[in-house]
Order: sequence, then structure tokens, then C-alpha cells
Amino acid sequence: MRASTLTVVTIVALLLLVAAPETAIQTQETNTHRLEEVAEGVYFAVGTGSVFVMSNALVIVNDEDVVVVDSHITPAAARALIASIRTITDKPITTLINSHFHYDHAHGAQAFGDVQIIGHEFTREKLTGDPMNEHTFLTSKARFDRTLGRLEARLANVTDVTERRELETQVEFNRAHVQATQEVTPIPPDVTMSDRLTLFRGDREIQIHFFGRAHTGGDVGIYLPQDKVLFTGDMLLGGISYLGDGYVGEWAQTLQNLKQLDIDLVLPGHGPGFRDLERIDYVQAYYRDLHDGVVRLKAGGATAEEAAVQVDLTHHGDTLGVNQAGANLEAVQRIYALLDGTAE
Repeated sequence: MRASTLTVVTIVALLLLVAAPETAIQTQETNTHRLEEVAEGVYFAVGTGSVFVMSNALVIVNDEDVVVVDSHITPAAARALIASIRTITDKPITTLINSHFHYDHAHGAQAFGDVQIIGHEFTREKLTGDPMNEHTFLTSKARFDRTLGRLEARLANVTDVTERRELETQVEFNRAHVQATQEVTPIPPDVTMSDRLTLFRGDREIQIHFFGRAHTGGDVGIYLPQDKVLFTGDMLLGGISYLGDGYVGEWAQTLQNLKQLDIDLVLPGHGPGFRDLERIDYVQAYYRDLHDGVVRLKAGGATAEEAAVQVDLTHHGDTLGVNQAGANLEAVQRIYALLDGTAE
């Protein structure tokens, strides 16, 4: 979203080109989702771009029911996911698992109706607090409002027929999302866990693990031991995650704890699934170096703004594409706040 020359629609389309696991048994595509069967009855759900979903989901079809991990960004996106699930099974959806509390993964929960919702204790704390005033949600909402305003202003002045048609599509897409956001009423988990919880559905075992603080204070991984598949939410992506609510100083150890599992396929909350587990090493190294570098600069008297410019992580260029010095200011400010004891 930092690329000023690309619209939201274009970005979504580009992400979809790579948002498929490296191996799929079969694929079911609907108007809104592509459901990639990565193991028997296990589907990686990725948006196709017609509805703004912003995150991936996991669909587990069991002998008698369906378990879903993450509900997307709005009830409208969640309803589209539910409708897509109905194209592969008519079994009831009984359980929704929150990978973490962030709006783009948890704000569609109300669309699932009377189902059991499972999440970490921290996730419940956040979703029973003031989730509509969390800075991540407010920042995203403001960004979409600005984008819609810019597009509408351009549309009002455009004369070229082709450009006008393209802008009308973009305006419709963004307006639908802005309107969908107004419907959101966050629903917290009604079942919580601290370290581990295991569900048994017929012959299937579904493990929910908390490995430590990372992207938030309550990230969980959903592990299917028979299939060696792990859904990680935003605790582990194929590259660098959003760090603004994170615990960068603890993140590498959390991922080290995750490695105790026998994993064949990682399904992240954004982007494509992957089997190259060296990617875990790459992001671990980045988080360690970012934290250590910022701590040194802070000890030397640098402000967060100065540290964000000065910290040099370009030695991660070959693995993570970090090709210029500096780091995300919000990430550095978060590290400073934790060091100062002004954030939890």
C-alpha cells in the first residue's frame, strides 16, 4: 500500500498471482475465493480480488463439521468466504479460530453466527476492549477513506472513456469496502487458551499452539500433525511481517519454538504458502538484527526517527530484499516504546 502508483485493486491482483501454495491437490474457484486443497479436506482460502478480504483463511472439512481459521476483514468478506465453502461442502461450520486479534483477520466473525470461537487469552482481551479504536484498524480505515476520496476526485474530472471505466471499477471496489467496514461489530473468542489446545474431529487432530509473543501478544499457529501443515496467521509470513504491534526482541525465539513441529507446508495469513523452511531462518535473523541495531542506536542517544533512518539491514538483501538502509518507523517506535516501558 506504500506504492503510490498502484491502486488497491492492482495490488490485490498482483498478490493473487503468487498467493498459491507450491502444491495443491485440487482447486475450487468461486467469484470471490480460490480454495486450494493442500491436504485431504484442508483448503487454503485466498481472495480473488472481487471482494476485499485482505487476508488468507484456512478451511478444514472434517467428518461431520467444518473448522475455519480467520474470518477476513469485514462481515461481507466473511459471508463471501462462507458462500465459497458451501461450494465444497454442506457440512455445518461449527468452529472459528482466531490466529490473532487484528482487524483484517478477525472482523468478519459476526457473519458466522452461533459458532464456537477459539482464540488466545490476549486475543479475547483485545477484542473485548476497544478494537474499533486500535491504531491498526484506524490507520487502515483512514487509508481507505483517503483512497476513495482521491479516486472519486479523479473520476469527477476524467474525460477519457477507458480511464473513466477503470476508475469507476476502482471506486466501486473501494466504496464497497468502506461501506462494509461500517457493519463491523467485533466478536471475541468464547473459548480461550494460553499455551496449547487440541481439537479432535473424527480421525483429525487440530492443534492450536501459542509459541510466544511475535506479531501480537496472542498469535497462535494451527497445526495439522497428520498432514504436517501449519497455518501461521501473521506470526510467520514468507518475508517480513508488520511489526507495529509486535515484540521484535522476542520474535526470533518464538519462531525457534515453532520449529519443534514437524512441518512440511506453511500457510501464512498473507501471501503464498511455502515449503522452504529456510525462510524462517531468514526472518529470524532479520528480527534479531533489527532489534539489536535499534537497541545500540538508542543507547547511543538516537531518537526513534533517527534510528529508523540509520539502522542498516542491507545484509538481508539476498534473502529478504532489504536493499537500502533504514527500517519502518512504526516498527522502530514500537521497539523504543517497549524498551521505555510505555507499551505492553
